[in-house]
Amino acid sequence: MITEAELQELIQAAIAVRQRAYAPYSRYPVSAALLTKAGNVYTGVNVENGVNDLSICAERVALFKAISEGESNFEKLAVVCEGDYCKPCGACRQTLLEHAPELEVIMANTGGNSREVKLEDLLPEAFNLEDH
Repeated sequence: MITEAELQELIQAAIAVRQRAYAPYSRYPVSAALLTKAGNVYTGVNVENGVNDLSICAERVALFKAISEGESNFEKLAVVCEGDYCKPCGACRQTLLEHAPELEVIMANTGGNSREVKLEDLLPEAFNLEDH
């Protein structure tokens, strides 16, 4: 369990990298900060492409960075955008669930509003390894 101050630090870590997003098509920059159980933070931003299927969301960038560095135990993920609080897309929910089924997701915006939910509540009855 992290403190409220640590929660705000995680959201701020996501906000700090948001300007690095490459979103010329949607003009909707999104950033994420993933906290591991070891206390490490991995950030990500969305990176778009003219062929939409080649784009990748901030949440998966942060997750893949962490996995590539040998991390496998994740605690919280903060996702930040403008407007309403930021919700992970279905592809991110499914990818995150495979690697971090117990993950808590902080959906936030740049104005300081946030909502915390369990990943499993965002994707009930998700596809999993037992379905193969």
